[in-house]
Amino acid sequence: MSTSLQELQSSLWDAANTLRGSAVDRTDWKGYILPLLFFKRISDVWDEETSAAREIYGGADPSLFPEVHRFVLPKGCHWDDIRAVPANVGATLQKAMQEIERANPDTLFRVFGSADWGNKEKFSDHLLKDLIEGFSEIALGNTAVSTDVLGDAYEYLVAKFADVTRRNKAGEFYTPRSVVRMMVEILDPKEGESIYDPACGTGGMLLGAIEHVSRKGGDPRTFYGKIYGQEKNLTTAAIARMNLVLHGIEDFQVAREDTLRNPAFKDSSTGGLATFDCVIANPPFSLKEWGRDLWEADPWGRAQYGIPPDSYGDYAFVQQMVSSMAPTSNSRMAVVLPQGALFRKGAEGSIRQALLERDMVEAVIGLAPNLFYGTQLAGCVVTLRRRKPAVRKNKVLIIDASSLFRKGRAQNFLDHEQSDQIVAWYRAYEDVEDRAKVVMLDDIKKEGWTLNVSRYVLPPIGHDVPPLPEAVEVFKTALAEARAAEDHLRTVLVEGGWLQ
Repeated sequence: MSTSLQELQSSLWDAANTLRGSAVDRTDWKGYILPLLFFKRISDVWDEETSAAREIYGGADPSLFPEVHRFVLPKGCHWDDIRAVPANVGATLQKAMQEIERANPDTLFRVFGSADWGNKEKFSDHLLKDLIEGFSEIALGNTAVSTDVLGDAYEYLVAKFADVTRRNKAGEFYTPRSVVRMMVEILDPKEGESIYDPACGTGGMLLGAIEHVSRKGGDPRTFYGKIYGQEKNLTTAAIARMNLVLHGIEDFQVAREDTLRNPAFKDSSTGGLATFDCVIANPPFSLKEWGRDLWEADPWGRAQYGIPPDSYGDYAFVQQMVSSMAPTSNSRMAVVLPQGALFRKGAEGSIRQALLERDMVEAVIGLAPNLFYGTQLAGCVVTLRRRKPAVRKNKVLIIDASSLFRKGRAQNFLDHEQSDQIVAWYRAYEDVEDRAKVVMLDDIKKEGWTLNVSRYVLPPIGHDVPPLPEAVEVFKTALAEARAAEDHLRTVLVEGGWLQ
């Protein structure tokens, strides 16, 4: 019997909530729950494969036919083996995960991350048994859930964890799916092209590219062996690997390294960086201490347009991505940046100017504030091409999409219809009143090489002015809150002896 996406999401979140009230900080839940989900999936699929082998081979010992299995599951490392352990559950679980990784070095290297299951201050045997029993109730084999449903449920959990940790900036690894879809639609990856994300987080951008090809009727298998990601955080890199595998993708490379200090992918024929057809990323905003000292003599030549300042790593990621674009005419990239990167001066201004002068910047899309986990700042998407089409040479499309969002209680959202509208403006590459402007490079030069969206696209007058009754109500509420605050302050001062 198959399980619906909603049922699976609910069951998985209920299992995760077993950790509520434990010594495990909620910001760390993802590092424990997601590996358990993956371990249970591997075990359930193993059981299905074993059952199918018995039918095919007439009841013969299926261990004699290892080729029927997608992954190697060493003896004593099945989910049921852990479920049966009476004590020291964490240590046994950790050993089983390590043995599975060792038995599948090409596909599952470091896939379970670095969770400290053996830490009994966090995980008593009782807590772990409750957690394992919760997952034991959820069927995760292929007959119960399809790859698409399981993958979507997995991303649901990733988003939930990002939401839980939003205010601690632990959600930087997750980019909302609507933003991913918009960026991928703009890049429009084709069958057989290579995809690279130098700050891949949980792998959402890479998956988005593959799903895009599927939506267009293409064969996503032509991407296999051409999917590359790099992620600094060990746990997040492990989640990216799990995410790709749970979506049915095995032939990929996700490296756990600091991209700016140690880029993982090299071209052995040139001795330089490997290059790709599509480069896409949402790097951490304005990263501090990103490795400027190493870039002063960067062996990979990434600082060809200048060295960014210590306190802002945005253009280090941009130049990493530019250096990773293939020399072919159609190589392109899309990157999320804080809007400050569009107009800050100094070293960043010089790099921005150099990229513009080389006519690589194709479009700038200003987004609404509070769309991204971990920051309330307004971001933007900047697209660059190695070589622009003739009709776009010496031009930059500036789009103001700051009013396109759905307001939420704690965060704003970009709906599919809104992201589709942005893509339509990008593809048309023409002026749209109050929304988009095709700006000549000479005009940008006159503006001091700034790409500040409001310098070129002005919102309609009064667009942010509410109706009079609503404005009066807002004023009354603000006035009442101000008076209440004054009364509270007066009480505190009197009680403290500061006022008589």
